[in-house]
Amino acid sequence: MAGLGADDHPHGADRLCEAGDRVYSRAVRRGRVPRADAEPVPCLLELALLHPDPDDMDWLVPTAPQEVMTRLLRGVHDEVSASQRRVGEAVAAVERYAGLGPSVVPGAGEGTAIRVLDGLSRIQAAMDEATEACTTEVLTVQPGGIRPEHELTEGLHRALALRGRGVRMRDLYTHVARHGQGLLNYLELMGGSVQARTLDEVIDRLILFDRTVAFIPANADRTLALELRHPALVEYLVTVFERLWRLAIPLTAPLPDTGIEGISHREQSIAALLAEGHQDAVIAERLGISVRTCRAHIARLSETLGAASRTQLGVRIAQVGLDGPAAMSSITLPGQESRTVR
Repeated sequence: MAGLGADDHPHGADRLCEAGDRVYSRAVRRGRVPRADAEPVPCLLELALLHPDPDDMDWLVPTAPQEVMTRLLRGVHDEVSASQRRVGEAVAAVERYAGLGPSVVPGAGEGTAIRVLDGLSRIQAAMDEATEACTTEVLTVQPGGIRPEHELTEGLHRALALRGRGVRMRDLYTHVARHGQGLLNYLELMGGSVQARTLDEVIDRLILFDRTVAFIPANADRTLALELRHPALVEYLVTVFERLWRLAIPLTAPLPDTGIEGISHREQSIAALLAEGHQDAVIAERLGISVRTCRAHIARLSETLGAASRTQLGVRIAQVGLDGPAAMSSITLPGQESRTVR
């Protein structure tokens, strides 16, 4: 394969091939590899996994995976962020159009592609009906912080019924939910029928049954919901879920180290949102924590980074590289093991 150029390489710079995996792994083990070894795999240089040894340009040294992780995932992160915005726009559009025709008003007949559920009792009845009909898979996104014990208990009988029929469940939570003992007890009780992963922040509540029906909130206090059966809408929401799932971290796996002494993973997430210009209340809501807790983390960030003001904190965040997408360790690079909840 000597002399193979980038034009003949079987893939682009968005992924690593088997040959690239071997060369990169060798470089990590030995500390460097001859430049000639990387010629058949230009993806290693394109992905910045290898770079020239300043002491000897005929050799290449490996870049630490943590240094290239943000670059590798920035495009995926931006794409997911755009998908989240489009979901919000779609919900807003549905709310706007919901009252324009008889086919989408509350009480519309069965089989309607979009049905507005008015009131908690009607929402729960529709959810119970979808649960009873479900035979294969349930996907859920649960925003906010630690799940209250009573919420988990109320839904336990439905979850056990699904497990009894062999239905597989995947749940997405925010990282804050990891600190709730009730969630850990629930997952232990459900065993291998439930997989759970977490992210810094997720989209609003979403429940998908068998990839045929979805439920999403239709107002802020969740007393209105939309039952969606339109195939294109449901498929779109499944795609959003799968992309978030790919970025998320298994609940049983530790959160990645930030690489900066004294700064926790949550503080890294807060720093990234501060860099985007968000206020404390918005940051707290998106990460599922209280405003008071958020401000305590900001105070620790300021102390750790030696910032005397919010303006100076913003400068320090940019200087140490905390202004990029956070929680980017869900990708598996060569030499790293992938862990999955079972």
